[in-house]
Amino acid sequence: MSISKIITLSIVTIVGSLLSSCSKFDTSSAARPVKACLGENPQFSIEFFKTNNRGEKFAKGINHVIVFNPKSEALDFKVNVGLSHAIYAKDSRGRIRREYIPKQFREIITDNNSLLNGKKPIAAINADYIDPENKPQGLNISRGIEYAGDFKNRRSSFGISGGKPQQRQATIQAGRRANNILNYNLVGGNGRFYRQGKFKDICQDLGELACKQATNRSMAAITTKGYVILLVNDIKANSNIEVSSINQELTPDKFDDVLEGIARKNCLGTIQEGILFDGGMSPGLYYNNKVYVENPGFIGSVFLIYKQ
Repeated sequence: MSISKIITLSIVTIVGSLLSSCSKFDTSSAARPVKACLGENPQFSIEFFKTNNRGEKFAKGINHVIVFNPKSEALDFKVNVGLSHAIYAKDSRGRIRREYIPKQFREIITDNNSLLNGKKPIAAINADYIDPENKPQGLNISRGIEYAGDFKNRRSSFGISGGKPQQRQATIQAGRRANNILNYNLVGGNGRFYRQGKFKDICQDLGELACKQATNRSMAAITTKGYVILLVNDIKANSNIEVSSINQELTPDKFDDVLEGIARKNCLGTIQEGILFDGGMSPGLYYNNKVYVENPGFIGSVFLIYKQ
């Protein structure tokens, strides 16, 4: 065989090998499962992750985020408050007992009143403010039973309705809802910064201390697709945080940046409603047997999520 034929044969063999390798690579790449965007997955129920202040997922993010689908058949919900007795208990006259005592986040999410059908919650976030007599200040309703304070008709509350899973609806508004099925699980809050899709910088409403000094935050938002975003931003969190210009505690003019980023990057729709929960010495977040954020303040109420 001539040298030219040997060279030609060698080139053909090398090219064939490369094409074969590329073919195998492409086949294996195509076979890899692609993780669906949360809002495009009909089976999505709940997920925890961390983000920076642009809403981008980041292992060292300061924003501890829980996103869930209220309509998921895999989830159920309840509200707990600080009581000295069993929740929903009645006195000798058949009236609901409301004897409040101070409880911190870790206690109120693990006491007997935090159980639902004998199950512990998979997730929890602090909610309402507490008054000097250890009573929640806003509108709190747990499985249809009200534990409310003096501001129940003046401050907005967040909640998930009753009904079958496919009927559940998340709402944020002041006072009881006109449709009673919506008054099933509600927690009080304050500082409503989204209304019907319009964002408002509520710095002046909060005052100097809450606006610029006590800047650790606890909040809830509802998207146009009906998903809920729970978020706690606290540099004292029990997780690794890398502080930077886009990963720090939030001032009110930045709430929309992080929430809209989370919604956009996870196909959740756009932010429709948003509300602050008690900040300062109160923010707390729990997910899947880990307390990611807790503070020493007493909690007016907590919103709890369960796996069915």
